[in-house]
This record gives sequence, C-alpha cells and structure tokens, in this order.
Amino acid sequence: MTSTLKIMGHPMYAHKLRSVPLLVSSFDKVWRPITATFYFPVGPGTGFLYLVNLYFLYQYSTRLETGAFDGRPADYLFMLLFNWICIVITGLAMDMQLLMIPLIMSVLYVWAQLNRDMIVSFWFGTRFKACYLPWVILGFNYIIGGSVINELIGNLVGHLYFFLMFRYPMDLGGRNFLSTPQFLYRWLPSRRGGVSGFGVPPASMRRAADQNGGGGRHNWGQGFRLGDQ
Repeated sequence: MTSTLKIMGHPMYAHKLRSVPLLVSSFDKVWRPITATFYFPVGPGTGFLYLVNLYFLYQYSTRLETGAFDGRPADYLFMLLFNWICIVITGLAMDMQLLMIPLIMSVLYVWAQLNRDMIVSFWFGTRFKACYLPWVILGFNYIIGGSVINELIGNLVGHLYFFLMFRYPMDLGGRNFLSTPQFLYRWLPSRRGGVSGFGVPPASMRRAADQNGGGGRHNWGQGFRLGDQ
C-alpha cells in the first residue's frame, strides 16, 4: 500500500490525479442541458407559472402529436430535438440557467402557426386567432412572472423551425434545409394514415399540376383544425 502511494505521488502521476476532478466536472456539464430543461424552481412566486406552463406543454404537445404529426413520431421527435438544440445553444450564449419555458413556447408556437386561422379561447373568455396565442402568452407570463426573455427565445426558435421546415420550402418554393434523419425513422417508423402535408404549395407547383390535368397532384390538405380549447 505504501509503495503504491509513493508511485502515485510521483510527479509523472500527479497530473492524472489532478485531472480526476476535472473529468467529473466535465462529465457533469454534459448533463446540464438536460437537467436545465426539466428542472424548474417551484416556490411561492413561481408555482402558478410552473403549473400554467405544464398545462401549455400537455395541451399543445398532445395536439401536435395527434394532429399535424399524427402517425409520424420520428418527425415530431426531430422537431423537439431541433428546438432543444437551438435553445441550448442560445442558452449557452446568453448564460441561461433554465430551458423549460423556451422549449414549451417553441412547441406552442409551431402549433399556433400550423393552425394560425383557428379561433382559440384564452383567459376570461377572450377569443382570437391562434397565430396570436404565443404573443398573448408572452404578455401573460410577463404579468405573472415579470420576464419575457424565455418566452421570446421560445417563440423565435419555434419560428425558425416552422420557417425552415414548412414555410420556406412549401409556401415559398425554396430549398428544404431541414429533414428528419433516417435513423429516427428506423427507430420510430411512421404509421399509415397519418397527415402527410402542410400548408399550400407554391404557385408554380399548382400551375404545373393544373396543366397536367390533376394527374399526380399532391393533396396538401386544408390545414389542421385540432379543436377549440
């Protein structure tokens, strides 16, 4: 035992001993983006805000899974991963400690954009189009929480995903920058009968389909009405 301690005390092994706490610290940092996403400091001043955001997560995440992403779990998981990665990068740049509210707001924003003309109800019976809901909630959280940074980041990340995945390639005829990785489809295969299209195709595509007499026209659907709140 004594000889072992003497060997470990040799300068050649000293840097290895010093590196152990650093290794543990680095390993701990790997998990911080995950724990920061699921942890929320619940207290007398934040308990109501926490419950409200849990309600928003359950309500609109369920509506996306059973509506726009019905039968396509891999696409839904990719949306969550993309939004989460963008929020983690933003959180590192802005030294944010909690990431739950931005992720919830990003999910809600995507739902609101896919159902933008749907009339929704909010507190005290107010009714408006779904496209305004993320900004109404931003103002509501500001009243009860006093800050809008988390909500604003969530809205911006949700807008980035919606624009790159749906708006730019489908409505504007641009390049498709986002696509679900194939390994996610292998893990979570799509079910038959799910919703297959979003938005309205570009005018050039509609004209080409009309010239073909409707042959091979893709059914883009009429949007996604998931029910009033």
